[in-house]
Amino acid sequence: MQRTTIAIDDDLAAALDAYVASTGAGSRSEAIRDLVRRGLAARPEAPAHAACFAVVSCTVDQTVRGLALRVPQGRLDRHDQTIAALSVPLGHTTSVEVTVMRGEVGAVSAYAEALFSERGIMHGSTSLIPIVEEVSSHSHGDDHAHQHHHLRVLSGFQPA
Repeated sequence: MQRTTIAIDDDLAAALDAYVASTGAGSRSEAIRDLVRRGLAARPEAPAHAACFAVVSCTVDQTVRGLALRVPQGRLDRHDQTIAALSVPLGHTTSVEVTVMRGEVGAVSAYAEALFSERGIMHGSTSLIPIVEEVSSHSHGDDHAHQHHHLRVLSGFQPA
């Protein structure tokens, strides 16, 4: 077994202690192992190259030095993947940031994980929506056929 040391704030420690008490876990370590297992199991098994839409959301502590500039810059750096962004102020120092992206699972997941690891980012969540692009050809009565690209949402990711 490997040892990992983490630092958490007082409120999160109190919530963890309440979780330990309510679940009957023998210790904080046991509870954290359980939570990590569940978190990893909840991640969709999606091939890195699969096409998707992604909704990336998190809270941002605007008082963390430079973070208020890095978050929108991260979206600009991925302008070809970013479809929409929304920032909702929750108070004087915190906002909820929501970004809708389109691209390959690997790329949008890497962006989200890098964002969530920033100091001052909390409650990060990524929802992946599997899609496929279909091409169809038709005419509008002028005997000139042309192609259209349509996106279709799939019920799940196809195996690699």
